[in-house]
Amino acid sequence: MEKQSRLNTHGMTLIELLVVMIICSMLIGGIYRLFISQSRAYTIQDQVVEVQQSTRATMEILLRDLRMTGSNDDRTPLVTVPNPPVVPEDHAITVFYEYDNAQYQIRYWVDGSSRLMRQETINGASTTQPLLENVEAFNLAYGVDENEDGAMDDRNGNGTLDDWLSRAAVGPRKVVATQVSLTARPAQINPDLKYVSPRTLVSAVTLRNLSLMR
Repeated sequence: MEKQSRLNTHGMTLIELLVVMIICSMLIGGIYRLFISQSRAYTIQDQVVEVQQSTRATMEILLRDLRMTGSNDDRTPLVTVPNPPVVPEDHAITVFYEYDNAQYQIRYWVDGSSRLMRQETINGASTTQPLLENVEAFNLAYGVDENEDGAMDDRNGNGTLDDWLSRAAVGPRKVVATQVSLTARPAQINPDLKYVSPRTLVSAVTLRNLSLMR
């Protein structure tokens, strides 16, 4: 009888077993929720980084074309560049330049599917490609050189070149600089991304070839 009693004291009752199972279930549930939360945060951050990189890469392509505006080395007299070589708009822009004995016409705009499009026309042959998806805003403003000194005018006299004009305000004035604001957001494949604010890049570039034109 004494031996049987000692064996009983080392066993587990059904209630104790249930308590252990409940505690283990709570721990596993907590770990699972933490895993899901971390996985969701990683996915969101990964998509945010992706849209930031895509927006930055798109901006570099756009600025490269803007810097080429008006370029013409005159080695091929039959290749002409329109004057002025830029068609400014508030939400689109078209520029012209000569490169490698060919006339280039480059146009940027946002289509009905919220994609930033780039159309390249070389000697009359056009190709169009989307550069960036989920674009929420593509805004342009312009700096002008009204006094023909080869530099953007300080119209408000504050010593800073921040006098950006809309297309309507530019009128017939000579455009020598462009400010680009590009806003995009991650693709809404995850419902949590609706809480992620769009990413915006703002850059300004001097159209150096136009500054040299008299």
